[in-house]
Amino acid sequence: MKVLIIEDELHNAKRLKGILEDIDPEIEVIAMLEGVTESIGWFKNQHHPDLIFTDVRLTDGLCFDIFSEVAFKCPVIFTSAFDEYALRAFQVNSIDYLLKPIKKEDLIKSLHKFKTTVHPPYLGQVMDDIAAILKQQQKNYRARFLIPTRDSFYTVMIKEVAYFYTEHRITWAVMANNQHHTIPFTMEELEEQLDPDVFFRVSRQYLINNFSITRINNYFNGKLQLMLNPETPEKIVMSRDRSKIFKQWLDR
Repeated sequence: MKVLIIEDELHNAKRLKGILEDIDPEIEVIAMLEGVTESIGWFKNQHHPDLIFTDVRLTDGLCFDIFSEVAFKCPVIFTSAFDEYALRAFQVNSIDYLLKPIKKEDLIKSLHKFKTTVHPPYLGQVMDDIAAILKQQQKNYRARFLIPTRDSFYTVMIKEVAYFYTEHRITWAVMANNQHHTIPFTMEELEEQLDPDVFFRVSRQYLINNFSITRINNYFNGKLQLMLNPETPEKIVMSRDRSKIFKQWLDR
């Protein structure tokens, strides 16, 4: 069994590798990666493993950013010190979600689940059913932001936001009337709080509302260029893999 570990803390990665090899000497850890960018590059140049273990919060983003850029079918076991991402994890080929510190007995159960559930031909349908159930159970999404000023507060309505973008680690909400507001959340946090049927993460810098799209142009090598209203500070060009997912999102 070929296993990939994605973990930004080396001591945690080594500990997990040691436990896996102790449980089953036939497990081969083929690589230990630390971040989103490194992992995306690795997947594009290597054969995919049988199983992936990944932490959720990495040095340069959330592991879900990897899945947004790379299309693969191998199952994933998530490892995290936080349980807030469990719902999202089970929509990305997940077979388990282990909370740190990882216990050997829990890891044994996860590997048993992998061996007994991954290979049956009905797994794909099971995953689709789970995703459908989870979607029905999703929380209510954020409708507004309450923004403080020096001596007062004002609200920013989500339905009026054309897109969010980051610049110098500051997140901006650009409204349909081209007003700009600073928002005290990261792009990853916004993805968790906003309706995915309305907002789409087109890149690491931009999260857009579907009403803001005015034109979609073909670009080189299967990429897409987006034109938004209001206009963006820089040109938006999506990667080839992201463009495929984007077209599916628009066409559903």
